[in-house]
Amino acid sequence: MHVVCAKCGAINRVPESKSHTNAGCGKCKSAIYEGKPVALTDHSFFRYVEQNDLPIIVDFWASWCGPCKAMAPVFESVAMQSDGLLFAKVDTQEAQQIAAEAGIRSIPTLIFFHKGAEVDRMSGALNESQLKQWIMKCVNKLSNN
Repeated sequence: MHVVCAKCGAINRVPESKSHTNAGCGKCKSAIYEGKPVALTDHSFFRYVEQNDLPIIVDFWASWCGPCKAMAPVFESVAMQSDGLLFAKVDTQEAQQIAAEAGIRSIPTLIFFHKGAEVDRMSGALNESQLKQWIMKCVNKLSNN
């Protein structure tokens, strides 16, 4: 499978039998994914979302948003518990072009992507149970296709 390095953006081949978490990048030698949400920018967003073979859950947020701040630890906790998925965050204040292209109208908004395509989205803060349920619904959509 192909996994984009969170640090340098290099595309790495990781054997299906090996976990992508803490696998080493062939270019920069850093861990390609550390189990924590990756901060994406206008510059890195499309490469990360389109070139990864693993599903990606992206949290569109802003620093001034109370519900975004409340959900951040939940999002990070679920990211650390979820093998086989990637988690990323987009600061809508910093990455306004991506937020506009993604049609973000309210925050927080979560979008589940697979191979560059949007599978589902959810707006509003979620607790851990709700977030896990939504992710399972999205994973099941992939299994049924």
